[in-house]
Amino acid sequence: MTTTAEARTAYRSTERRTAASGTVDEDSPPDGPVTGALRRAARLDALLGDPYDPANAHGFAAFVTAAQDRRPPWATERLLAEAGLASEFVPAGHGGTLTRADLLMKVLRPVFRRDVALGFAGGITSLFASSAVWAAGTAEQRHTMTRLLLGGGRATVVHPGLAPAGGVRREQINAWRRADGAGMLLGGSKAVVPDAARADLYLVHARTAASGPRTHSVLLVDPARLPPGRIHRLPRVATEGMRGALFSGLRFTECPVPDDALVGAPGDGAALALRMNQVNRCLVAGAVTAAVDPVLRSAVGAATDGRCGPPARRWHRPLAGVFTDLLVCDAVTTMCLRAVGALPDRTHVPTVAATYTVSTLLQDGLEELAAVLGSHRRPGDDLLHGILAKLVRDLPAAGLGREGAAACQAVIVPQLGGLANHSWFIEEEPPAELFRGPADVPPLNHRALAFAGGGDFLAASLVGAAERFTRPGRGGGRTRLLARMAQAFGTELRALRDQCALLPGGFGEALSGPAACALSDRYGLVVAAAAVLAVREGQEGDDPFLAEDGWAVLGLSRLGRRLGLALPDPPQDCVTGVLDELLRRHRTGRGLDLDGIALTLGAREEPTE
Repeated sequence: MTTTAEARTAYRSTERRTAASGTVDEDSPPDGPVTGALRRAARLDALLGDPYDPANAHGFAAFVTAAQDRRPPWATERLLAEAGLASEFVPAGHGGTLTRADLLMKVLRPVFRRDVALGFAGGITSLFASSAVWAAGTAEQRHTMTRLLLGGGRATVVHPGLAPAGGVRREQINAWRRADGAGMLLGGSKAVVPDAARADLYLVHARTAASGPRTHSVLLVDPARLPPGRIHRLPRVATEGMRGALFSGLRFTECPVPDDALVGAPGDGAALALRMNQVNRCLVAGAVTAAVDPVLRSAVGAATDGRCGPPARRWHRPLAGVFTDLLVCDAVTTMCLRAVGALPDRTHVPTVAATYTVSTLLQDGLEELAAVLGSHRRPGDDLLHGILAKLVRDLPAAGLGREGAAACQAVIVPQLGGLANHSWFIEEEPPAELFRGPADVPPLNHRALAFAGGGDFLAASLVGAAERFTRPGRGGGRTRLLARMAQAFGTELRALRDQCALLPGGFGEALSGPAACALSDRYGLVVAAAAVLAVREGQEGDDPFLAEDGWAVLGLSRLGRRLGLALPDPPQDCVTGVLDELLRRHRTGRGLDLDGIALTLGAREEPTE
């Protein structure tokens, strides 16, 4: 058992070890950004230990029990804190290890693979709060946040959220100038704030104007600097999802805050939230994808229990399909998070759409896996079903449910008209290097992130890919089928352009209800297809499986089915090839994502002849 005193050394060690085997390579060159992130992810995975070991304090049994008891997994939180995970949320220029958003996602996946609530308690809430400071804070505010996070402290964000019906909650925090002009006063309350009871800094979105487009401002509030009795931590709130996380309320009573608490300019709150949420929500969606890994792994184990070969034929397409959907989720979140650093003015809408689509794919995938697990209920399976039930509850609480979908729609739909008229089939295709896994891309610059009026790098990529795949001489068989699918998604984008070009252009005039949902669905699926084609084209032969067309054909066919496109069924050998890769990774303990690195899993018994 690793002690917390050893954790930081183990995680931050400079020993050169391969992510796959853990063997020392003294002659290897210094880590590049991608290798370094994968290596830190592997060390974190090893630090947390085998999640299937019932004696592991950081395993699935411990997390399911913690959720049942509605308490945080204290031991694992301490382990992550001692390991210095918070350094991943601090930009390298300020002394942390954060360079690119897609690499941060890779590092967080070992945490989310074990427990979504742990991912939030382990630092995501601090990431949400700190991102606004990196984007718009003063030098002193950035120094304060850096010192807090690297010192083991916590920050959280207090913002107006969506009510269950999609409207704005009645609760609100207001800020107004003091009569003497020396700073502002905060008043009001928020009932549900993650980590409110133990945060050291609050990033507060407060109403500072009665009407207009700039009604909210952002304030960095340090409770230690406030006079007694002005801020009240309210009792903990029980939630259906993420039961092990700590949600509670805050009440501000004429709470004085100095002028230097303002983050950005007065009225910047909405714009700052839109700019940061595109990264933060997509990052969560990409990290949460790893949480489906153990459920799919359990379904494979159940379907092959007692068999020497593959599962029964009726389970081939569900298992291969969900595995492919995880690759699709990884493709679209990875491409978007890479692009926010390289093309910050061309990512806002596709990145929000990626979050929206991943949410749908994950929830539908869990339903398919529930059918497999339900047909193979075995003695001792209570833990596996507990993991599934917990994840179904946790996804909406992580912003990947109905409320999260409504928030994404509210951002996507108002911008589709602008993209249809000024971007789609007009915008220049992004550089091919963006889609090559080993290639280096610029780091995330929070201050450069934009929203509204930008471009759409994935739509431009889809147009280029569809043209290339349909060139003469590209090959037959699967490649010809992939070309047909690429062309079909390009045609769907053209139809979207014709329809969206007629939409009203302002945020206040956007469609709502079923019409908005349909447009968001269609656009999100097109974006996901573009990412799949981009990843497939970006392969340089390092991964034989990803370099084949089979997984992309199966992935696009499933996306096309959701869109109602007239596409042929993928050939059985595509399904078999994807299923074989899934079984190989399950047998060898490798991740069920694009990277497929070795995971820390205990020995698995295989059936024998």
